[in-house]
Amino acid sequence: MKAHDHLALDPVMAGLIARHGKLRLRRSRTEPYEALCEAVVYQQLHAKAAATIYGRVVERIGAGTFPAPDRLLAAPDEALRAAGLSRNKLAALRDIARHAADGRLPSRAACASLSDSALIARLTGIRGIGRWTVEMFLMFHLGRPDVLPVDDLGVRKGFQSAYRKKEPPAPKALAAFGERWAPYRTYAAFYLWRAADQGEA
Repeated sequence: MKAHDHLALDPVMAGLIARHGKLRLRRSRTEPYEALCEAVVYQQLHAKAAATIYGRVVERIGAGTFPAPDRLLAAPDEALRAAGLSRNKLAALRDIARHAADGRLPSRAACASLSDSALIARLTGIRGIGRWTVEMFLMFHLGRPDVLPVDDLGVRKGFQSAYRKKEPPAPKALAAFGERWAPYRTYAAFYLWRAADQGEA
């Protein structure tokens, strides 16, 4: 695959590819509305706790599926709070739902015509959605190949480990170094996460 051949020009990346195989992009069929709502629910929570809260919203508000925007907007605050949502997360979910209901939130199909930078600019205008959340959406839901989340601690620690640095790089420094991996920086991030997980040197 071209991505792996390109990354392998970097000897450290070549070593990571040899150890972990050819990691590939995956695309989700989840619509942006649900994907972003799920991301907000999971923010700053252990995965198990977040999954419990998400499941309650699905069962209590959506009757078995994630509630559509109009249903989420119509749900009483008390019901959403009882599911385990904080006030800030409740407000963020409602703002995502409003953007979806009035057409400001692009559909999955519409995302195909928008660049990474355009999606970041558009989606970070929604309450509770920051750049990192949009980058994860681009990588794991849309399968965009050239996203490097330089603020992600796991990516930075993976770089520190794989490249044998004394400390994680600053985001700006990582962005500059990562230019050599373009246009396949998403793949590079995948390998750096693997390096972080295994504490590779």
